[in-house]
Amino acid sequence: MDKTKLRRQLIEARTSLSPEERRANATSIRETLLDQPWVQMAGLVACYWSTGSEPDTHGLVFALWKHGATVILPVHKEDDDLDWAVYDGPDTLARGRSGIMEPIDTRRGVDAIRTAALVIVPALAVDRRTGVRLGRGGGSYDRALARVGPNVPTVALLHEGELLEGIPAEPHDQAVRFAATPSGLTRLM
Repeated sequence: MDKTKLRRQLIEARTSLSPEERRANATSIRETLLDQPWVQMAGLVACYWSTGSEPDTHGLVFALWKHGATVILPVHKEDDDLDWAVYDGPDTLARGRSGIMEPIDTRRGVDAIRTAALVIVPALAVDRRTGVRLGRGGGSYDRALARVGPNVPTVALLHEGELLEGIPAEPHDQAVRFAATPSGLTRLM
């Protein structure tokens, strides 16, 4: 199956989830992650502000921030690369160029992700054998993940049924080390 068709199927499945299912999924994923010592100890966390049918990260970002982590969120640049800025509470976000909420703090540059102790990224699916993630096709997160050190935990957030066997991959596709679903955390590599 090609990436375009797979993306379409996954997005359709996500949009069929009820608001209650989405809330329950977000709560389970948040609790699973916050129970991990390596999440609790991460001083600088790169995350994202979810939108649409993605597993919700708003509560996770807020909890990480309230527990003392510095959370950086992406700011989409004109070239589709990701700049980063610090989240300092819900009042420090504004709608960005692509309509997604972004921090209004000073931009830290595309390399700010290099200093993160934990990186949480969106994905439509992840290959359970290789850790390769399927994104929306813009390559923004592949470029960002390429800057992350080899020992930094990288986690993709997924709904149930999105951890798959055999996702089509291209040379630029980056793998993640973990997938978090409502049923738990899976180590991939």
